[in-house]
Amino acid sequence: MKLEPIDPDTAFELYIAEKETSVADATLAAHRSRLGFLLEWCEERDIENLNNLTGWRLQEFRLWRRNAGDLTKVSEKTQMDTLRVFIKWLESIDAVEQDLHKKVRSPDVTPDENSRDVMLEADDAEAMLTYLRRYEYASLRHVTATLLWHTMLRMGSIRALDIEDYDPEEQSLTLRHQPDTDTPLKNKRKGERIIAVSNDVCLVLDDWVREKRPEVTDDYGRQPLLSTNHGRVGRTTIRNYCYQITRPCKYGQECPHDRNESDCEAAGLDSPSECPSSVSPHPFRRGAITHFLQSDVPETVVSDRANVTKDVIDQHYDQRSDKEKMEQRRGYLDEV
Repeated sequence: MKLEPIDPDTAFELYIAEKETSVADATLAAHRSRLGFLLEWCEERDIENLNNLTGWRLQEFRLWRRNAGDLTKVSEKTQMDTLRVFIKWLESIDAVEQDLHKKVRSPDVTPDENSRDVMLEADDAEAMLTYLRRYEYASLRHVTATLLWHTMLRMGSIRALDIEDYDPEEQSLTLRHQPDTDTPLKNKRKGERIIAVSNDVCLVLDDWVREKRPEVTDDYGRQPLLSTNHGRVGRTTIRNYCYQITRPCKYGQECPHDRNESDCEAAGLDSPSECPSSVSPHPFRRGAITHFLQSDVPETVVSDRANVTKDVIDQHYDQRSDKEKMEQRRGYLDEV
């Protein structure tokens, strides 16, 4: 097969132009950012024709990106998974050798590293929520994902909410510790608080309550905000929803793992957690906290809303790199 010569910048612009019609804006921005590092690396290495990319060159980029970017293992995996999608697209226009994308290596993430480091990336969350708004609007899955991402609440906290805890006039949710009726909060009475919710979140909640919420009570006569036909939504149901809706192929994205949906064991409803990209509820919280911090929301505000101390945020939740933190501090100092 004869390769068609193409320079990195031209390939990048063509790729972005094609993606503009098929992915969410946040996903597009993330691809621009991640592939921008590839352009920088190509310029440093005087690579003017992507026909010259090889497996060992891609491994060289991986090591350069890891060392230059202060990346966590999970962030490195995200970077390389995006690169794999780009390389596969290059194959489709005869710009690189066929099957080169199979030589893009990503780090393996163990379950322990998953529980400690993995988070739902902001662009993936936006793409997922955009899909749910369009195709599953005000469904229980949509409401669950919306609350987990926009409120930074724990799974147990959103499950504990009753209809009366939602105040559409004040646009707020009230969290109550009620262990005697199966809805304890992790921090008990100290976890009780009122949090504000945005107008967009309220619109989803209003339509859920008015149009789609099953009118049921739980085993204690309470009216749960998140309910099924059988009563208050279960923890296992929430967990399964999260795994289901965070599979890229289920919200209109290409599979970053080079799998065919027709024979993928994770594609059905029975084993969504088998997808390497799917996440449980807690990465929603970790990703949302990091997203708010990256958006310059003060740590004290994030701490109060998420009901977690600053020390715990620093140790377990904040996935910003040291360079990101430095640049944010610079932004504040430049205004002094």
